[in-house]
Amino acid sequence: MSETDRQSSEDVRRPEPPLPEESGLALEEYLAMQQAIGHPTRFRILRTLVANDELSAAHLKAAVDVESHNFHYHLDELVDVGLVDKRQRRTADSQGFYTYYRPTAMGRSILTHGVEELMRRERAFNDAYS
Repeated sequence: MSETDRQSSEDVRRPEPPLPEESGLALEEYLAMQQAIGHPTRFRILRTLVANDELSAAHLKAAVDVESHNFHYHLDELVDVGLVDKRQRRTADSQGFYTYYRPTAMGRSILTHGVEELMRRERAFNDAYS
């Protein structure tokens, strides 16, 4: 029998709650955001929006280079979890009406301080030890 098998459950440390009681979002909402950005297509969509601030659906689709039915599904997922805002232009121009998308503050933060931060650390580690 190993030492860890003898440890009583009273000795196991429990982490603090992840959110304050007055949190604006529930844990499930944060986890849904993490799950949404975890898909490669949604990650590319969000990165492209952060790099451009705001794009029409047509320009965004062309920049991300994904099939239409997949593109709109993934874009809607990002909108649904609150990482991307969607707005409709109220007046038509010479090319008609457009829908524009832009990253929310949470979308920018989760990208910058989440996955991309891990990638920056890996690059710094590789540079330091190569």
